[in-house]
Amino acid sequence: MWVDEAKIHVASGRGGDGLIYFHRTRHNPRGSPEGGSGGRGGDVILRASRSVATLVQFQKQVHFRAEDGEPGGPQDRRGRDGEDLVIHVPVGTIVRDAQTGEVLADLAADGAEVVVARGGRGGRGNRAFTTSYRQAPRIRELGEEGEARWLKLELRVLADVGIVGFPNAGKSSLLSRLARKRVKVAPYPFTTLSPNLGIVEVEPGHAVVFADLPGLVEGAHEGKGLGDRFLRHATRARVLLHLLDLAGVDGRDPLADYRALRRELEGWEDLGAKPEIVAGNKIDLLPPDRVAAEAERFRKEGIALHLISAVSGAGIPALLRAVARALREAAAPLPPPAPPARRVWQLTPAGPPFEVVEEGGRVVVRGRAVDRLARRLDLSTPDAQAYFLQRLERLGVLATLRRRGVPPGTAVHVGGYRFDFEG
Repeated sequence: MWVDEAKIHVASGRGGDGLIYFHRTRHNPRGSPEGGSGGRGGDVILRASRSVATLVQFQKQVHFRAEDGEPGGPQDRRGRDGEDLVIHVPVGTIVRDAQTGEVLADLAADGAEVVVARGGRGGRGNRAFTTSYRQAPRIRELGEEGEARWLKLELRVLADVGIVGFPNAGKSSLLSRLARKRVKVAPYPFTTLSPNLGIVEVEPGHAVVFADLPGLVEGAHEGKGLGDRFLRHATRARVLLHLLDLAGVDGRDPLADYRALRRELEGWEDLGAKPEIVAGNKIDLLPPDRVAAEAERFRKEGIALHLISAVSGAGIPALLRAVARALREAAAPLPPPAPPARRVWQLTPAGPPFEVVEEGGRVVVRGRAVDRLARRLDLSTPDAQAYFLQRLERLGVLATLRRRGVPPGTAVHVGGYRFDFEG
């Protein structure tokens, strides 16, 4: 089964909690702080692999989560980091944020990868909070939560030549002859519902990949027919081979079909600028004078028309020579990155470190820095509460409260906690 779209949910691992631990001996009954820090949560990585052909695997599994980091241990032992979760996708996969539609990565090379969810950092144990004046701290941090998001995956076929055309133009028949492979052929529209690939020798010792792309109808770039499923795959081809039904078996005018095809291509991304070769198929169904007349119609429009028959093979060698020339003149594909690039997407929104506001008669301090501080610290001990106030002083929160004229004894709310402002 060919599946070229999928929607998945990814979540990175949570960081491990830090530990409060004291190593006590007979000569040191109060103990030395030796609580270890927690390990980092695992990342979620998407990696392109030629061993995967479609996105069908994501029909059965939608949710993916990396491993959590382990908590810190006694004697300053750091918790083990969570294992990264690597999800293999086909080469040519576009990764988008499902909510915003932003393109996060274009995994167009084997081995290319992107980090789509970063693991949470591990919390520090009480050993990390030891200073010259804080020699036995009962302070620890909790592990940071991982990141989670919905992703949309789109597979775009990688091919040198994309065969495009309206339904029943003979695209599958042409690929069958060129690549000597069995492709479903039938006398009804949309026989091909997914791209077919074939390797074709266009010149001695020069083989390229042809893709028979699903047929389209007028308005495809607006989503009609197979819509953007056809056009999306065409964006990867270096050269487009426009195949027309010259015999007009379905009562269509081949020149009108070509113009309509161009409108669809020009309405989608940069397809209108791609090199093209135009071929008129099914000349075996027409008398020679009719073939010559059709060729003359295209010549008057400034269109070089290659006359072929996918059934009899007439005109195929000349068409392949034209394809080889077009590929030589077309821009070469970009080389694969070495080593594969790893792009990390930071999901934490930017913003001011804090702001002081009044909500329902309450004084509330909120912001990225103070919320993270309150979320990470385990405020169940007096040491941690004193440390929390020291950090608020360093961040300038208490100075801001003084400048705002907040009277001493006022309850101030920070990150779900409450403390009495001493002025």
